[in-house]
Order: sequence, then structure tokens, then C-alpha cells
Amino acid sequence: MMKIANLRSNASLRVIAKTLKRFDAKNGWIMSSHVAMSMMMALFPFLLFTVALAGTLSQDYVTNDLIDLVFGSWPEAVADPLVTELRRVLSNAGSGVMTLGGVLAVYFASNGVDAVRTAMSRAYHDTDTRPFWKTRLLAIGLVIAGGALLLVAAAVEVVLPLYFQLVSSVLPSEALAWVNSDWVTTSGLSWLFVTLFPAGAVLACHALLPARRHHVREVLPGVLLTLGLWAAAGLGFSFYIAKFASYSATYAGLAGAMSALIFLYLIAAILILGAEFNGVLMEERRQAEAEGEG
Repeated sequence: MMKIANLRSNASLRVIAKTLKRFDAKNGWIMSSHVAMSMMMALFPFLLFTVALAGTLSQDYVTNDLIDLVFGSWPEAVADPLVTELRRVLSNAGSGVMTLGGVLAVYFASNGVDAVRTAMSRAYHDTDTRPFWKTRLLAIGLVIAGGALLLVAAAVEVVLPLYFQLVSSVLPSEALAWVNSDWVTTSGLSWLFVTLFPAGAVLACHALLPARRHHVREVLPGVLLTLGLWAAAGLGFSFYIAKFASYSATYAGLAGAMSALIFLYLIAAILILGAEFNGVLMEERRQAEAEGEG
């Protein structure tokens, strides 16, 4: 048993070492900065488009719930300056989806998705031969789908507790005691969606963006690694900003934007690292199969 444990430990260390080596060999840090900048530039257009898509809803409802869903998993010190600016911009935004501004917002937001697509294809060693129009349509489709899903989640977060309260007022209270819990009414649903959206976004990046389609079983290890490292990075970055960082002394009025950009840089690096991890596992599996056949 000890020998088996040692073999598994050595195999795990070998996979981690190869992952880090692949990440460095393919300029992972440089690609992470490109993805982070593209995501930063795509964030405002994406939320503007989503608000425009929900133009028939209350402006306060759209602003509050959508921003909470997008930034709920971010460190508070990073999210607060962006949220303040976003509320100011969104309060003056129009509600027309098919205006020129709405179309441009979708296109600019798709640039962030396309940057992630390039990074994921490189990480998986996939050669992307798809024409520009096809990859751009994929990115635009994911932007529209993401905005629609955010709206659905925000609507469910508001409507579902009201529905359960209505049902509990009709049925015996002992039969639906769990309905009145905080998990169903307010904070529980918010945290559920805040957790599910990053997980779904990472899974979509691995499953839909690379040039080749990979089985869910193949991409799941990297997805789990990414989510775990994201959680650790969020906690660590929050602690770092609270205890050590003084961006305001260095960047003055740009401190909020710079802290968000650095945080996105970490997030992008971890996302690419997760794809590299999957790529190494696939290589290890192919090598084992080749040795077995030989």
C-alpha cells in the first residue's frame, strides 16, 4: 500500500511539474495579461448589454441584482470601486438592445471571450482552423447567452421566494417549514447563483471555446482545479490588499482599476493553468494507452 501511495504521489508531482512547465513554455503569464486586459475592457460593455436586454424591468432591480451576481464572488476591496463606477454608468445607460450602442457593447464584450478562446486552444495544443466569422459568432453567442442567464437568475432570485411565501401561506406551515428558511428566501439563493455562475462559466470555457471538443470527463479535473485555486486566490488577494497593498499611494485615482486588473490577471492565469493541467492529463493518458498497446 505504501508503494502504491508513493507511486501516485510521484505521478501527481510529475503532472504538476509538467503543467507548470507547459504554462511557462507557452508564455502563460503574457497570455494571462492579454486575457485580463480583454476581460477588463469587456466587463462594462457586457453589463451595459445585459441592462439593455432587461430594459422592460425596473432599473434599480437590474442594477442591484445583476451587479451582485457578477461581483458576488469577487473580493470586496476589488469589487467596490468597480461597482461604484458601474452604478454611475448604468444609471445613465439606455435600454435599447438593438441600438448602435447595444450592438457595439456586444462586440466589445465578445473580445474578452475571444481572448479566452485563444488561450484555451493554446493550452490544449489545439490548432484552431475555424474562420474569423465563426469564432466571432461563437463569442457573441456566449455573451448573449451569458447575459440572458444572468437575467434569468436575477428573476428567479426575486420571484422564487415570493412564490414559496405564497405557497406557504396556503399549505400547513409544518409541511413547508423549510420554505421560510433564509436559504430559500434571500441569501441562500444569492450564494447559490454566485457559486454556480463561475462554475458554469469555467466549464463553458473548457467545453465550448477550444478548437476541438473535449469530453466533460476530460475537462472536469481542470475545472475543479480552477475553481479551487480561484477561491484561494480571492481569499489571499483580499488579505493582501487589507494588510499590505497600498495601490492608492502608487496609482492614485486608478487604484480601484489597477487592483481589479491585477485580480483578473490572477484569475486568467489560473484559468489557463487549469487548461494546461487537463492537457497534461490527456498526454499522460495517451502515453499510457500507447504503452499498453505496445
